[in-house]
Amino acid sequence: MNPIRAYATAALLSCGISQAAETWTPLFDGKSIDSWVKRGGNASYAIENGEIVGTSTLNTGNTFLCTPRDYSDFVLEYEFKVDPKLNSGVQIRSQSFDKVTEIPWAGKTIKVPANRVHGYQIEIDPDPKRARWWSAGIFEEAARGWLYPGALGGDDKAFSQTGGEIFKQDGWNKVRVEAIGDHIRTSLNGEPRADIRDPRVASGFIGLQVHGIGNDKSKDGTQVRWRNLRIQEVEAPAANTLTDEEKSEGWTLLWDGKTTEGWRGAKLEAFPTGGWNIKDGVLSVNETGGAESAAGGDIITKKKYADFELKVDFRITPGANSGIKIFVDPELNKGEGSSIGPEFQILDDVRHPDAKLGKNGNRTIGSLYDLITAPKNKTVQPIGEWNYAHIIAKGNKVEFRLNGKTTVSFERGTDQWRELVAGSKYSVWPKFGELEKGHILLQDHGNHVSFRNIKLREL
Repeated sequence: MNPIRAYATAALLSCGISQAAETWTPLFDGKSIDSWVKRGGNASYAIENGEIVGTSTLNTGNTFLCTPRDYSDFVLEYEFKVDPKLNSGVQIRSQSFDKVTEIPWAGKTIKVPANRVHGYQIEIDPDPKRARWWSAGIFEEAARGWLYPGALGGDDKAFSQTGGEIFKQDGWNKVRVEAIGDHIRTSLNGEPRADIRDPRVASGFIGLQVHGIGNDKSKDGTQVRWRNLRIQEVEAPAANTLTDEEKSEGWTLLWDGKTTEGWRGAKLEAFPTGGWNIKDGVLSVNETGGAESAAGGDIITKKKYADFELKVDFRITPGANSGIKIFVDPELNKGEGSSIGPEFQILDDVRHPDAKLGKNGNRTIGSLYDLITAPKNKTVQPIGEWNYAHIIAKGNKVEFRLNGKTTVSFERGTDQWRELVAGSKYSVWPKFGELEKGHILLQDHGNHVSFRNIKLREL
């Protein structure tokens, strides 16, 4: 296993899913579902032994038993037991409208039919025939499809292997879901499963799904059962703050959301007097025409870092260019232009000409700028929405993630690294990117780009 991935997995397993205050409210009293709303197909729901039992029906669509009200930020727990021939799931933050709904995604528009239940589904997905065990993964019903594993993170094979080890095929399985702000994560039988950041939907109903089976008579009458459904409604953390769990894991705020403390100009002793602004918990580069480090200039952390994990929310405007650089030595370039260091590229790939320069798209968003190209199927939020950068540096190994999914990983100082550098614009800088420790930099490229929730933990 990649040492960086091994570290991240071990850290997640050691901390577990965060514990909220014990203020649970039952979603089901074990006796009645009269207040719940049935949507979609014609599968049946009944109560047996204090359990909600969903039974599949031939020639009908997906059927959902939904809460009568919406929920926004919450921790949800439930247990389920399912026939291995049946796929199912639990909807969260889901919606159903009486007219066609359009969802922009990856440069396309998804059209959701009127009265169609759509939204995040915490999957019940045991599939012995295909050896696929994706329960507690996240699927967006009637919209974007698989998000985890899928568009927002997760490795298919590793996720399935772990799922097969922890899923109880003939027994009850317990799921925990945290949906707080744009962060959704799950656990199955106490083991972490999905973990995504996605701002698309902030509120909606909870629904129990019986999946459609078409005309497959071998699945007619198959059942899924739920019990012990309970919820805690919580308050989403404010921007530029740390949760108790983050504090316990060693995270610190690199930017406090209010001042310039801890930062200075890359070529200055103090923070730039212009070119940057702080407003409503957001740190922004001003629009000054697109020149590189020609206005306020880049800013860097006063401290240097070696082994670390960095998380940053960023938001771009049309045609914008910027970047997050690591292992920066501001003494390397005293002249015009930006300070030097490996760069997580931030770019409007559609409108900015840099996307077509370099080699094979290695200047596009999420790429290691001018060196390694991010995948074309990466997930990028629409202009004006917040994206999420995650950088893990352990020794010489570095991984970039964009919106939860790895875009590049590399090892500094190797022959392969030096060959890449030799063929790039950085070839003029001896041992580029090989510092043991360095500053972290936010780039002023003369375009309006914003940052918040800048968090770091040293490894």
